[in-house]
Amino acid sequence: MPKMKTHKGTKKRFRITGNGKIKHRQCGTSHLANRMSHKRKRNLRGTTVLAEAESVALRLALGKYSY
Repeated sequence: MPKMKTHKGTKKRFRITGNGKIKHRQCGTSHLANRMSHKRKRNLRGTTVLAEAESVALRLALGKYSY
């Protein structure tokens, strides 16, 4: 049986933490930010943890490599 390949697009966008949670960058921050409020732009900074229901499929796509 061949090995499962890591999905390279997923590998670039997500990272598994030490506890097994999946971190990701928030969407809506790349452009057109002048129409957003300062509060919304501030809250979109940084990374967040992915919901547990969505993380099951991502762990399969990542395999054991996240970064």
